Amino acid sequence: MIDQITIDKIIEAARIEDVVGEFVTLKKRGVNLVGLCPFHTDKTPSFYVSPSKNICKCFACGEGGSAVHFIMKHEQLSYYEALKYLGKKYNIEIQEKELTEDQKNAYNERESLFILNDHARNYFVSTLHNHSEGKTVGLSYFKERGFRDDIIKKFQLGYSLEQRDAFTQDAQKNGFRKEYLIKTGLTIEGDNYVVDRFRGRVMFPVHTLSGKVVAFGGRILKKAENTGKYVNSPESDIYHKSDQLYGIYFAKQAITKADCCYLVEGYTDVISMHQAGIENVVASSGTALTFGQIKLIHRFTTNITVLYDGDAAGIKAALRGIDLLLEEGMNIKVVLLPDGEDPDSFARKQNAESLQTYIKEHEVDFIRFKTQLLLDEAGEDPIKRAALISDIVNSITIIPDSIIRSVYIRDCSNLLGIDERVLIDEVNKKRLNYLEKEYEKRTTSNPSESIPPESPYEAVANVASTINIKPREGVNRQNTLDKYELSILYYVVRYGNLPMIQGEAAEDSEPEERVSALEYIKFDLERDGLWFQHPLYKEVIDEAVSQMDDPNFVPSRYFLAHPRQDISKLAAHLLEDRYELGKVHTKQYGENVKREDTPLAEEKQLETAIPLALLELKDAYMSLKLKELMSRMNQKWKDGDMDGATAILGEFQELKRIRDILAKALLEKVVLRF
Repeated sequence: MIDQITIDKIIEAARIEDVVGEFVTLKKRGVNLVGLCPFHTDKTPSFYVSPSKNICKCFACGEGGSAVHFIMKHEQLSYYEALKYLGKKYNIEIQEKELTEDQKNAYNERESLFILNDHARNYFVSTLHNHSEGKTVGLSYFKERGFRDDIIKKFQLGYSLEQRDAFTQDAQKNGFRKEYLIKTGLTIEGDNYVVDRFRGRVMFPVHTLSGKVVAFGGRILKKAENTGKYVNSPESDIYHKSDQLYGIYFAKQAITKADCCYLVEGYTDVISMHQAGIENVVASSGTALTFGQIKLIHRFTTNITVLYDGDAAGIKAALRGIDLLLEEGMNIKVVLLPDGEDPDSFARKQNAESLQTYIKEHEVDFIRFKTQLLLDEAGEDPIKRAALISDIVNSITIIPDSIIRSVYIRDCSNLLGIDERVLIDEVNKKRLNYLEKEYEKRTTSNPSESIPPESPYEAVANVASTINIKPREGVNRQNTLDKYELSILYYVVRYGNLPMIQGEAAEDSEPEERVSALEYIKFDLERDGLWFQHPLYKEVIDEAVSQMDDPNFVPSRYFLAHPRQDISKLAAHLLEDRYELGKVHTKQYGENVKREDTPLAEEKQLETAIPLALLELKDAYMSLKLKELMSRMNQKWKDGDMDGATAILGEFQELKRIRDILAKALLEKVVLRF
């Protein structure tokens, strides 16, 4: 860990123009600098650097931030790795907290396992190119598949000799301990013998995001009974299959630039697509997608295109894994390849242009694809159609963004020929059940966690648990208003100084007064006698209000540089990822409309989003009050105090009437706010 004093020194020393200038050619334009954006295909300079504010911003794709965030995004580094990068650049000595002996031993063992894997990779590569068996068996196989020498070298493909323990002997001669050979899975130990796990196989190293070899896959080339075609490294202290994707190290920059990731099944699918010129591709290595793998992709893009061969059974099996992508808020498209083709065979027959063209012409939105696929299977059978509708509703239910859910409901209503209101009701019921189950899972694994907050723009998701905000003593977090307060705080920190009301006045009237988002929130809550209850959130909103009259007050900048770490960390999380609607919705506005000009661009939707967030808080508050009244009323009945119970009933009914009005207002704002 890096101490705070060192972090402050690095942030103070890092000049945005110097940092960005290492990767982007910048030219002076007024008080700013401008260049081509490194995060998307930019034909005209749209990436602005402001030396005075020490930030950067692309006005086409929206990427930007501080020098630390630029390095994190460009080099795909963690926060602390980016700080170390900048510390080295500015010759600032990194002061890290001393590790305990146990931590040092664990760290040294992990490093030893990586070093062993690195040696194994080099051994297999050398065997492929220099050993007679490697050349005649392994290299000839890769050549038969059409892999060029540069591609074989790029992916560090290799070969493991048929001899029972050739690699194990070599590793031990080079000083590697048998204990580590067994832990990595490179060697299997029997009663009185050891054997190479991958003997007689061509080798595919699996790399981490930073390029370290973490595991191997090996394909056997001869027919053998009771032996799988592929053998993979077992789980180890350094390798967790559910957290790795084959090809991610070679694909990460291309994924970032294209803002899209192609998902295939196997090693050779990835390699053949690279050879065809398509590099933004990864493989799940023949297993169902996991949350860990999805989050790895999510670091680089929210857009995934899944390539399927024409096998119907395989497609149906894969559909279950795709729902996890929806749950993570990804935009998913599907491409069906021609009959008899898989990504490997199809890519070998194409070049980059023809392959890209085919994908663009044949990609279909996943929900529409799934709906049509199941419709064709169900035919006119009413039972099958009912099951189909339930299946589609399940997929829509887990999508975190309410606007996207509402769009899919409308589309599926048309495709399925079923009333939209029916679908809305079904999704509402299932989403409530889904969130309750998610809460149970979270509280079982970590009692301090709450249901992930769902603001209209989802950017506050899981902030509280991420920054270790402790639950308030004596309060059941499930029944508090924390997540709704956090949703409002999101707008305060990001947009508190921006004008909230900027409507056009009539010709014969005065221009409408411009009220900041922060002022609007303050006055709206005070008018109804409400205020924040969560201690940390209340401190932030109170401090923001105290600065409200300062014309130079910019909440994002103010709280990001706050001396209190819990406040600055909260601000950093709220500012971390800029939310964008999925590309699936751009057709509502036309493909040529710039993202920042669409009516759904976040800053331009404040007049809708903030009242919605406030309504949600009030609705939640009313729900709590109704529960309290119901509890009091039941107690009065138990005590035999009928007059007291009747009085509370009147209060309950009036409050219920007001809450019904709120619920109607919420429904008019946006569909499906669960």
